[in-house]
Amino acid sequence: MTASARKQAPRDARTPSARALAYSILFAVESRAAYASELLHTRLETIGDPREAALATELVMGALRRQRLLDFFVERYSGRKVSKLDIEVLIALRLGIYQLRYLKRIPARAAVNESVQLVRSSRKKSASSFVNAVLRRAASESDRPVEEFLSTEITPEDALGIIHSHPTWLVERWLRKFGKPGTVALLESNNRPPANACVFLNAEHREKTLQSLTKAGLGFEPGRLVRDAIIVQSGNIAKSEAFRNGWVGIQDEASQMIPLLLGVRAGDFVLDLCAPPGGKTMRLANLAGEHGRVVASDLHESRLQAMSERLNKSNVANVSLVALDGTASLPLTKGFNRILVDAPCSGTGTLSRNPEIRWRLKPEDLADLHRCQVALVLSALEYLSPGGTLLYSTCSLESEENESVIQEALRDRRDICQEPVEVPQEALAATTSASELIGDDGTFGTFPPLSHTDGFFAALLKRR
Repeated sequence: MTASARKQAPRDARTPSARALAYSILFAVESRAAYASELLHTRLETIGDPREAALATELVMGALRRQRLLDFFVERYSGRKVSKLDIEVLIALRLGIYQLRYLKRIPARAAVNESVQLVRSSRKKSASSFVNAVLRRAASESDRPVEEFLSTEITPEDALGIIHSHPTWLVERWLRKFGKPGTVALLESNNRPPANACVFLNAEHREKTLQSLTKAGLGFEPGRLVRDAIIVQSGNIAKSEAFRNGWVGIQDEASQMIPLLLGVRAGDFVLDLCAPPGGKTMRLANLAGEHGRVVASDLHESRLQAMSERLNKSNVANVSLVALDGTASLPLTKGFNRILVDAPCSGTGTLSRNPEIRWRLKPEDLADLHRCQVALVLSALEYLSPGGTLLYSTCSLESEENESVIQEALRDRRDICQEPVEVPQEALAATTSASELIGDDGTFGTFPPLSHTDGFFAALLKRR
């Protein structure tokens, strides 16, 4: 944003600037393990100017996606390890270098001065001259590609990790699984903003929803994967009547596909074992109809309470909420003919949407998640009626959380078999074929660079 543009839209002194808001959110993400998307959702309302809100979003998500590369430059220009810097100083440097490298419409002087001011405002005034000097050095080389600064002794995996800002261990495993072209495409995809896909939560209000979005000034286009989805290209959906009334929600297109793969029919008795935030639950309830029933559960009462409010807003009445530990014996009546286990996972298929995950996840976490996921499937299978089906899904790209979970769950279960996932062609956008989404082993999968969605996996199990 230019200085003249800012003069045209003066900001209330009580309203935080885009950079101040971004700085506070990044501090919370770094110091309290908060999630950026959640904080942006709740705090962007404090910024009245949509251009400032867009800048705040760009700064937060961009700095998180490019964090390793930004830290590489911080160390280059400061001569210090990032682990030795105060968090307040480090975040100001990351924001400054991100603007210098990626937001060329912002003058270098403004990027430097604003970052210095952020440090002063955070009670680190003594570091302001240090930040100023580091960013001025960064500005002098901001047009030079990072490849020029890499050591000739660096491994190819480390080079890709720095250039594309991912942990080396993730790069290494993806190279083994996807090869170099697929890995580079995935790394690049993870550093682009995801599509802002929406789902219609109330089919009866579809036309009214579209009119509401248009009235709110939103620009949108049809979904690329799901026929009934739309992708918002401009505008703030939260300001529309349709969103406030619970007629439409934000949900990735691959995520929208998952409940459709379970084959729920009118009158079915459905268990949604790991239900919140509830988008999939609402689709299952719609498919089961007024004579069907969905039991939706989660370990945490607070998440179920938030989900209850969402269900009430959308007038979904055929859902019962139950707090329970899905890995243990369940306090439920047996005999569900459809079960969805959308398991907690690493989320490596969502690194564009949730970039902080890549910096928190450790290799050893995959084994812990695998054990939990197997326990969830085995527990749920005990409540599946003969002839019934269970759909296991994750938003992970890792075999330990996907194929290996199914293999272990079936190891000693002769009463359970795996069946090919069937994708309803009528639910897909015209440009997508169901065969593109099913692997040789009969599992469902999306790959972000190809599907332009989050990366999802799903497998179908049946009780004989």
